[in-house]
Amino acid sequence: MAYNPRDYYFKKAKEEHFAARSVFKLEEIDQRFKIFRQNQQILDLGAAPGSWSQYASIKAGPKGRILAIDLQKIKITLPNALFIQADLRDLNLDETVTNSGIKPPFQVVMSDMAPKTTGIRVTDQARSIELCELALSIANRFLQPGGSFIAKLFHSDEFEGYRKTLRTQFKRVEVLRPKSTRKESKEVFFVCLDYLGTKEKPPSEAEEKK
Repeated sequence: MAYNPRDYYFKKAKEEHFAARSVFKLEEIDQRFKIFRQNQQILDLGAAPGSWSQYASIKAGPKGRILAIDLQKIKITLPNALFIQADLRDLNLDETVTNSGIKPPFQVVMSDMAPKTTGIRVTDQARSIELCELALSIANRFLQPGGSFIAKLFHSDEFEGYRKTLRTQFKRVEVLRPKSTRKESKEVFFVCLDYLGTKEKPPSEAEEKK
C-alpha cells in the first residue's frame, strides 16, 4: 500500500480534535501499561505539535501539570500545560522547571523526540539514540522513584545497549511498536516502569531475563 499521510489515524485525530495522529501511539501505550493518573506532573520532551500533551492533560486532570518542550513552537493551549520552544541541549532545564511553577519530581517523563531525518539510515539512527540518551539523562534528574519513562527510538544496533541501560534503572522495561505506527517507520517505543531512583538497587540479572 502506498504511503498515505491522511490515513485512518490522521482522520481520527482530526475528528477527535487532537493535534496529530501520534496521540494514538501514546493512547495504546497507556492502555497497555496504565501510565497516567489524575494529578500527575508530566514532562513532555519533543512535544510538538502537542497531541501527547493533549492526551496527558486529559488524563492528569485540572490539578495535573504538564511541562512540554520542543524546538518547534507548539500552537495549542491547554489549561494545565506550559509550552516552551527551546533546544533541550542548550536549555537550562533546572531554571526552566523552577520558573514554570512546577516543583519536581515528575511522575512521568515522556519523549517523542526524533531527529530531522537525512535519508541516511546510519546517521538518522545515531541521532535518534543521542536523543534517547538525552531523554534518559533528563529522567534521571527529574523523575520520581516509581515513576514512568517513555522514549521513542529508531531501531538500530544500539537498541540492545540502550535497553540494557534502562534495565539497570527501572524494574520493568517493555518495547512496543504501536498499531498506529506507519508501516515504513523504524520507530519503536521503550516503556519503562517503576523508576528505581538513587536509593534503590537495580534488578538482578535473573530478573532482567524474565
